[in-house]
Amino acid sequence: MKPLRIAVVGSGYMGRLHLRKVTELAESEPGVALTCLVEPDPERRKQAAEAHGVPAFEDHRELAGFADAAIVAAPTVSHRIIAEDLLRAGLDVLVEKPLAADLEEAEALLDLAHRSGRVLQVGHLERFNPALQAVMAHTQRPLFVEAHRLGPFPDRSTDVDVVRDLMIHDLDLIQRLVGEEPERVEAVGVPVLTDKVDIANARITFATGCVANVTASRVSPTPMRKLRFFQHDGYFSIDLLEHSVVIFRRTPTEGEPRIEMEKLEFDPEDALMAQLRAFVASVRDRDHPVVSARDALSALRTALRVIEAMPDVSELA
Repeated sequence: MKPLRIAVVGSGYMGRLHLRKVTELAESEPGVALTCLVEPDPERRKQAAEAHGVPAFEDHRELAGFADAAIVAAPTVSHRIIAEDLLRAGLDVLVEKPLAADLEEAEALLDLAHRSGRVLQVGHLERFNPALQAVMAHTQRPLFVEAHRLGPFPDRSTDVDVVRDLMIHDLDLIQRLVGEEPERVEAVGVPVLTDKVDIANARITFATGCVANVTASRVSPTPMRKLRFFQHDGYFSIDLLEHSVVIFRRTPTEGEPRIEMEKLEFDPEDALMAQLRAFVASVRDRDHPVVSARDALSALRTALRVIEAMPDVSELA
């Protein structure tokens, strides 16, 4: 089998992670090869090239002919132009979330991928979290959802607000659980360390009657990534950081109903590697990716609705 040649665009925080995972996969599977990388910063480009022993380019347009597929881990504002150029050059693309900075750019990428017959997968990494995958088979029309995604200010450049940076993960997961986009969105957000919103809360209501309360912060001292949801017969608690799932179910009995607790057992796995393997499989099989551009567009649309629903900070005083 001819090796699938993969390039990574960007060698910042996420780019370095992707470079490492592609290298690991190439070492275990002869059908995959890291062939080059792209990094506009000269010093980082030199360091990444030396670390991985592959050619490094300053501009993403230089890698055509060196790769069959590319992972785009550049700033969000660059996603459209980079992914568009790569798709037009005949490459399949995995682009970090969010798919693009706005809906117009995201829709343009979705349309181009469809017209060119290229795979366009989006890095909503939590879809590959084993804790979430373990619980999906047990869900039935959640009625109330609570999500908390908190952490300290990231040691990387932040070119978007906390909604598109962090909350979008949970918006994607909740929409997947409920099966639709929300009918109504209420939100509040506050800039703390940047000129963009750094902590936000949204209350979103779906046509099914389900209500979700979603909080995201990148200015909290203690990391937390928890998703809790309630349905008519039980309560599910998912810790996406600890990869643990606890289910509380109402058990029919004579007399008073009884609550039983079950802790789901599963083998923890590397979500980033699972995402990469899924991308490689989609490229080889010419199949729909696990997280399609259409899925990512839906999550981005709701994220932008959350931002638009926020009152001006001065109105909160």
